[in-house]
Amino acid sequence: MKIGIVCYPTFGGSGVVATELGLELSKRGHEIHFITYSQPVRLELLSSNVHFHEVHVPEYPLFHYQPYELALSSKLVDMVQLCGIELLHVHYAIPHAYAAYMAQQMLLEKGILVPIVTTLHGTDITLVGSHPFYKPAVTFSINKSDAVTSVSESLKKDTMRLFDIKKDIYVVPNFIDLDKHLNNFTDCQRAMMARDDEFIITHISNMREVKQIPDVIKIFYNIQKELPAKLMMVGEGPEKEIAENLVEELGISDKVIFFGNSNEIDRILCFSDLFLLPSQTESFGLAALEAMASGVPVISTNTGGLPEVNIDGYSGYLSDVNAVADMSASAIKILKDADTLKTFKANAKAQSKKFDIHNIVPQYEAIYEETLDKFLVSN
Repeated sequence: MKIGIVCYPTFGGSGVVATELGLELSKRGHEIHFITYSQPVRLELLSSNVHFHEVHVPEYPLFHYQPYELALSSKLVDMVQLCGIELLHVHYAIPHAYAAYMAQQMLLEKGILVPIVTTLHGTDITLVGSHPFYKPAVTFSINKSDAVTSVSESLKKDTMRLFDIKKDIYVVPNFIDLDKHLNNFTDCQRAMMARDDEFIITHISNMREVKQIPDVIKIFYNIQKELPAKLMMVGEGPEKEIAENLVEELGISDKVIFFGNSNEIDRILCFSDLFLLPSQTESFGLAALEAMASGVPVISTNTGGLPEVNIDGYSGYLSDVNAVADMSASAIKILKDADTLKTFKANAKAQSKKFDIHNIVPQYEAIYEETLDKFLVSN
């Protein structure tokens, strides 16, 4: 099957999932075409089955904001005709499903039939859902998609609650390529980050307000008062400077390392003992899953899709949002006893196997085939 994938090409979870999905589909014999404004960060290798088509947005002095949706729709029309793409899989309702629908209608005028599968990742629902200005466009885009998937049961419920949805929504969870998390490093260079007697705590995110970055720092502050530890902060975002200032105020600058964005997440997780994710909400919690796949237990909040990923008392612990004291106590409970830490590490890895890419991608293939069959029959 020839599949066009539209996504954000950034370090965010949706872009990572879309890219990994496309690469795995290519290994299974499908021809994949990534269509976006720059090459996805995880798309390291193009091949005969993997192609990238850049969306150029011309500068028009008439527009205060350049019309990306218009450029994307036109590019989709061109690529479907040029490459014979049979199905579009778009990640995010706005702007991608919206643009795909316009492309679909333009192609119908030419007698070309291309169904749309839309995957909802969270921000397009939970954030836009609180802005009624965009609500009609989001509702329209979802209902006009030929199939809709959600990365968690929690997100599906939010979507049905916030919008007037007429479509069935398939729950297909995010996934992890466990083969990339085998920790086969002969030396992951842990000694460069911490002493042998120090625990390594890690947080990875785009450091937006929803990630509760100050809580990460406060939890670590409580941990390091009880146990020798270092904190690895990975990612860039508007809350990073706030975190750096808080670290300095608390006098723990020598115990916290800010990496910025990194393509070596697996190496950082290789030497991590605990992962902190005290987010205000997470539609799924891909960062937590990546940590668990490396055998790193997770301290997280109990919001959104996190309880579907991180099992309380097994792969880590769940707490209410802003419950810094509770999360700190749970972290110390895991770390202070070597056998307890070892058990949680093993449990985290075992839990992650439920989300192995080889278990999830066939679900997408089945949806593609069913959607294509129904679309061609109905048109």
